[in-house]
Amino acid sequence: MTQNLQITAARPDPALLDLPWDIPLISWPDDVLAALPRGISRHVVRFVRLSGRVLAIKEIGESVAHREYELLRRLNRLDVPSVVPVGVITGRRDANGERLEAVLVTEHLQFSLPYRALFSQALRPDTATRLIDALAVLLVRLHLVGFYWGDVSLSNTLFRRDAETFAAYLVDAETGDLHRELTPGQRNYDIDLARTNIIGELMDLAAGEMLDEEVDEVGIGDALVERYNELWDALTGAEYFVADDRWRVDAHIERLNRLGFDVGELEMTTDIDGTTVRIQPKVVDAGHHSNRLFRLTGLDVQENQARRLLNDLDSYAAATGRQNDGEQLVAHDWLRTVFEPTVNAVPRELRRKLEPAQIFHEVLDHRWYVSERAERDIPLPEAVASYVEDVLRHRPDEKALLGLPPGRQPSEDDPESDYFHLST
Repeated sequence: MTQNLQITAARPDPALLDLPWDIPLISWPDDVLAALPRGISRHVVRFVRLSGRVLAIKEIGESVAHREYELLRRLNRLDVPSVVPVGVITGRRDANGERLEAVLVTEHLQFSLPYRALFSQALRPDTATRLIDALAVLLVRLHLVGFYWGDVSLSNTLFRRDAETFAAYLVDAETGDLHRELTPGQRNYDIDLARTNIIGELMDLAAGEMLDEEVDEVGIGDALVERYNELWDALTGAEYFVADDRWRVDAHIERLNRLGFDVGELEMTTDIDGTTVRIQPKVVDAGHHSNRLFRLTGLDVQENQARRLLNDLDSYAAATGRQNDGEQLVAHDWLRTVFEPTVNAVPRELRRKLEPAQIFHEVLDHRWYVSERAERDIPLPEAVASYVEDVLRHRPDEKALLGLPPGRQPSEDDPESDYFHLST
């Protein structure tokens, strides 16, 4: 049957035309699919390898696909953590001429994990808490730019490792909407829905024996609300002080920097007699540490990874007696003599397991551990070799296939499998 495909994309990839659009997505053959962890979805979703990257393809109604595509484009322009939209494909017909659903195509987020894949691995008992912290930060960032999610859940979020924490990314904007500013009612609805959905998802994990018995599902749902409110108040709330305490302006900005946010605009007013000062952030931008590291080194990493790398950069400056040298020059030398040799010391076939910044962070942790055990300072090259053999070699490959027990192949027939068939 002749196709009348219509591709809506900012930069259309001609290779998209080679995919079997005349076949329902659920029936696509193994030889075009890639095995990657996926979350629970109300729609059929498949992953394919195309033009050197992995794409996520979701069957969805035409009008909804176009709307979600535009929303994701706007969120990307606002630098909000979310998947990158590739395009919308409509006009699909099967071999009998029957109409097939439109599809939304997005880039797969490398090194990302859906929450169920995370719990399929041997992770620390506080994993749920760390995921909730990451989701609270994402929700605050979305609300700051005026985005109402409408379906906040762990299932609609992807997570990437960020040093000892996680960073959360929006993966489904189908129910969302972008406003100039959200009302308290809209924010509270999102928060309440998030709490309800997360408690349900954690209870589902507990029923499947994927959650530690000590985890309090309701307590974690409540913690999301508490963490969100604390962060929202810190970023948007006003502070009052007497006019003589002007140091509190810098202290307020530094406190927001420690939370990982830059202050783009700060409103400062006084009362009639000038004795009381009121300050309130008007524009706040996430990524204080990652922005600074990028300016110094060109490394584009997660916020807490950047915090850890900057700490090591400061230690390097102190150890080499260069605290008074130009920061950019010191950072260049640290990158050339410390960071790059450490990452390059990892065998090439193992570098797909984690992002370079995450590897460096874990090497530093491992160095501290083996130094304490040996009761001596272990040189960094020795620590790298130990980390590669004792830790990294046994980790799952988070750039490709995650969470599968050794020797097990993914299967859609397995109700506990969150993976597609692999054919490379």
